[in-house]
Amino acid sequence: MLKTVLVRIFIAFAAVSSLVLLFGRIDYAWNWRVPWEYRALFIKGFYYTFLVSLGATALGFCLGVAGGLARVSRSVAARELATMYVEAFRGTPLLIQIYIFYFCIAAALHFDNPLIIGMVTLAFFSGAYITEMVRAGIESIDKGQVEAARSTGLGEWDTMRHVVFPQALRRIIPPVTGQFVSVIKDSSLLSVISVRELTKASEVLNATTYKTFEAYLPLALLYLLITYPLSYLTQRLEEKMKYD
Repeated sequence: MLKTVLVRIFIAFAAVSSLVLLFGRIDYAWNWRVPWEYRALFIKGFYYTFLVSLGATALGFCLGVAGGLARVSRSVAARELATMYVEAFRGTPLLIQIYIFYFCIAAALHFDNPLIIGMVTLAFFSGAYITEMVRAGIESIDKGQVEAARSTGLGEWDTMRHVVFPQALRRIIPPVTGQFVSVIKDSSLLSVISVRELTKASEVLNATTYKTFEAYLPLALLYLLITYPLSYLTQRLEEKMKYD
């Protein structure tokens, strides 16, 4: 464990040193006081990014569970509806979905809250992927357990609720955590509808000061500060699952 940490530190130090040397060769007037002066903007963007991502993942998980159960349902209508949902949201770009939700659906409903609209859009997008995770988790449970539960007198719904789904849930926790990381990065696209998340903060800073590097390099670092702990947690969960 210690050896792995030391290796990662060495690689990170080498990468940062290389970037510093490369940037030092650019004919550019660096001014790192600029992002510090606009730190309140980044802090607010950091808060909104995490808030939107957390809300989208929570709602997306609910949609994914419902979609996953529908995908393995005996009802043809439920299966087809869930399949069409998955194909529609996984088969189209997220940016287009944001435009449709904001400029079409929300406009038709006379609702104008970019934060909520962005969160809902990300939820539907991530929910499509979580649907497939839930479906795969349910189908991975041995059929013998289902037959044994049914032989004890449990109905189809009780078997799913008490036997199949609890085991499937443990198996899908790591990929769902990984999906949370993806949602955080995807939230950067919400800047197109003026959600004041991290990317929008950098865009405002760049437009105001014309300091592109100072605007976007801190952005990359802040996203890394959010996503790396979650990525590490996902890896640990996956390793734990191998031995459970």
